[in-house]
Amino acid sequence: MVADAVSNERGVPRGVIFEAIESALAMATKKRYDTEEIDCRVSVDRDTGEYETFRVWTVVDDEEYLEEASQFTLEQAADKDEDLSIGDTYEEKIDNLEFGRIEANGAKQVIVQIVREAERKIVLSQYEHRVGELVNGIVKKTTRDNIIVDLGNNAEALLPREQMIPRDTFRIGDRLRALLTHVNSEQRGPQLFLSRTSPAMLIDLFRIEVPEIAEEVIKIRAAARDPGERAKIVVSTNDKRIDPVGACVGMRGSRVQVVSNELANERIDIIEWDDNPAQLVINSMAPAEVASIIVDEDSHTMDIAVEEENLGKAIGQNGQNVRLTSELTGWNINVMSEEEAAEKQQQEAIGYIEMFMEKLDVDDDVGELLVQEGFTSLEEVAYVPFDELLAIGGFDDEIANELRNRAKDALLTQAIASKEDISSANIEDDLLAMEGMDDTLALQLARKGILNMEQLAEQSIDELIDIEDMDEERAGALIMTARAPWFAEAEAEAEQADGANENTAAEVKA
Repeated sequence: MVADAVSNERGVPRGVIFEAIESALAMATKKRYDTEEIDCRVSVDRDTGEYETFRVWTVVDDEEYLEEASQFTLEQAADKDEDLSIGDTYEEKIDNLEFGRIEANGAKQVIVQIVREAERKIVLSQYEHRVGELVNGIVKKTTRDNIIVDLGNNAEALLPREQMIPRDTFRIGDRLRALLTHVNSEQRGPQLFLSRTSPAMLIDLFRIEVPEIAEEVIKIRAAARDPGERAKIVVSTNDKRIDPVGACVGMRGSRVQVVSNELANERIDIIEWDDNPAQLVINSMAPAEVASIIVDEDSHTMDIAVEEENLGKAIGQNGQNVRLTSELTGWNINVMSEEEAAEKQQQEAIGYIEMFMEKLDVDDDVGELLVQEGFTSLEEVAYVPFDELLAIGGFDDEIANELRNRAKDALLTQAIASKEDISSANIEDDLLAMEGMDDTLALQLARKGILNMEQLAEQSIDELIDIEDMDEERAGALIMTARAPWFAEAEAEAEQADGANENTAAEVKA
């Protein structure tokens, strides 16, 4: 009756309860034998509740025999049963002991621990495949650092304060909805962790409120949030008959309002997807109107110019609009006024003109013409289609050919100078040939006194991070590549040692 009651209350199989009782009785029995370390087993009759106790011996090899009360040698085992072999166990029924208060408390702890582990396994099996889903629960306990949420069926989840929307206020007994972010399979600590600040929660809420998203007629491309303040989502559809933005907003804003209410009245901008990154950024900057935009694909940056009166709206409070747009689109966004943009463009144009004047040996008029036509590098002048050079006003075949030849000569001179710098720096061949290495990086390493792979392998990430265009991931990859010969050498030495050990063992055996 007790086993059935606990099983129903905890949601744990009846067999687990009996196994816990058996383990507890066995543990208590072993503690009563103070003079020797015995091993025992208890078997409880599932129908009557009666139990039997057995003392257990394990048959071990003579070399492993430790003269313990729970072990038999082969010779000792033969006295009990001639059919026993190494690894077998021998059991002998003993009297059930009478237990006192101390033994009962110890048994209780064992039962509680086993039942608790069984509960954790059940919860784990129920929720490990639901990571990334919305779950509903009731607030069970609140502390300064987190909230304990009862999800039902003996499952509890932890909602940390940092994963709550700033304006969230919950009391014991309140219902809440949150995203299950991850499951902890370790035996100690909370198992289920929740979040109400994740962009994935915003996406799931729209999936619930907008049937077209659940039916995959509308697709949410990306989402970004400033929890409790503002959010942006990008939506698209393959069905031209459907307005994806209107479908997500709903009649008189009914659908988006339900989502906003769940997120403490978070303001939500719904943006239509565009395959053109520049147009997508323009759409994402709404309600600010973009006057002009310049895309730098090399640095993955966009410079956006707006009218002076729209500058505050474009940037947003504490840079919120720019930050969310950048997170949403994956581009670095620089917002400036039209005057600032014009001044920046002029400064850049002057730099390009001076570069063309120096490298191509032309006057400022030719340099200005090239810049006006969109040329910003020697590579473009040297390798763009010939017709594009001819299309520049005042350029004929002779001028276009001359400019192209001068650009190629300048590039060749730069390459030769780079090789000479490498040669004069005494950089060793193994460093130059290493995977992930280029001439520019090799020169920068040489300036730090790193001339070969061995010296690079001895560096740390912090010692390389100040190099231009270097980040922690790239620095770590370079160092690990340089250390690869170390690992190969260690592996070879280990294999050699294993071979020597095998030879020695063979000699001893012989």
